[in-house]
Amino acid sequence: MKHSSRRSPTTPLYIGLVITLLAVVGYSWYVTRRIASLRELQNNLIDRNRKDTLQLLRIQNELNSIAMSMRDMLDVDLVEGGQRYPLTAWQPQFERMRGDLADAFEREQRFSPARRTPDQQHYLESSLTQFWDAMERMFQLARAGREQEARGQIRLSLQARLAALTNAVARLLVENNESEERADIQVKEIYGRVERQAYIFLTATLISILLTSLYLIRSNRRLFYQLATLSRQRSELAQTLISTQESTLRYISRELHDEFGQILTAMGAMLARARNLSPEGSSLRADLLEVRNIAQNTLDKIRSLSQALHPVMLDEAGLEQTIEWYLPMVERQTGVQISYEKSGTPFPVSGHSAVQIYRVLQEGLNNVARHAGTNRAWVRLRFLSDQLELQIEDRGAGLARERPRQGLGLVAMRERAELLGGTIEFDVPSGGGTRLRLRVPKQSLARETEESHAR
Repeated sequence: MKHSSRRSPTTPLYIGLVITLLAVVGYSWYVTRRIASLRELQNNLIDRNRKDTLQLLRIQNELNSIAMSMRDMLDVDLVEGGQRYPLTAWQPQFERMRGDLADAFEREQRFSPARRTPDQQHYLESSLTQFWDAMERMFQLARAGREQEARGQIRLSLQARLAALTNAVARLLVENNESEERADIQVKEIYGRVERQAYIFLTATLISILLTSLYLIRSNRRLFYQLATLSRQRSELAQTLISTQESTLRYISRELHDEFGQILTAMGAMLARARNLSPEGSSLRADLLEVRNIAQNTLDKIRSLSQALHPVMLDEAGLEQTIEWYLPMVERQTGVQISYEKSGTPFPVSGHSAVQIYRVLQEGLNNVARHAGTNRAWVRLRFLSDQLELQIEDRGAGLARERPRQGLGLVAMRERAELLGGTIEFDVPSGGGTRLRLRVPKQSLARETEESHAR
């Protein structure tokens, strides 16, 4: 038989597993990086930008409050004994607003986006400083009694500086809004890339799993085919060995029965004639009788051995009578008491089928005698409508204890059952022990019987 060496599927499967793991690790690293960039974008841009926007809105509100206060300083005349409300009375309110505005600017500087240029920040700071310097000069004029000149300072300088500062804050708010829109677009792009990569990775993973599964299925099919081929070859070999064994045993049995039996029979007859010709009471006559008895005992042993190797009764009388002859002989040889039951309407079983069933009976009773540890057994032969059933039962140690590993005898019984086209089972009866159950279809037995008669 030509042996074809095939590459083991283990290496490609390991390679596929490594590739899949590398793909998972790579994709996990990619997703982790994308999530880190999203977190960095959110922490360093979006959250910082929103906090800065809140502070800019606070600054804008403070600037609006200052603008409304300056309008009130210019437009509101309170009649208080016929006197205009003095400008110096507004200084505490402006000092409070100056403190709030300074706190807002300080907080805004901590949250100012990294993209803001130093010139923008310097412009804000210098504009705010110039505004408060101008405000201080205005209050100095008011305290000096030059209120008309102070109001002119408000109209000409302070309102313009405040408007420029308000516009600068408004521009920063617009830039923050634009920055948030750009960040939102970046987030959507990152999510889109991650989603596309997820689909690509999922598709690649499914393709990898599909290819690996197809390869595994192909390898398993090839492996199962090899196992089936080996099993078929093993079965054919076992059946060939069984057939060869039976042919050899039949040949040896016939040779022992025919050749050696005839020789010993002839020797016995010749010794009997020689004894009759010898004088009465002579020592030769006694020696010839002893030799004749030895020859007869040898002939009986050879006939027993011939029957054990291949009972002639199987060919001459069939399975039933052979079993009825064989069971008492087993009882005498092993000391195991055997209860035999036969039921159903008998049908002829001879030839090859009878030999295989007889061998299963032999092996089963040998197992009882050698391994069961009991002196009682039951043999049941049942002729059913569609099959023949042979049962061998004992109350011994049980199959698991008596045969921890499957021996050649059990393998041979299974092969003989397969040769007959039947089945063989081993189970535990209700009372413990072991029960062997051989079932052979009646159709197979009839075909074998017809072929035996034809031969």
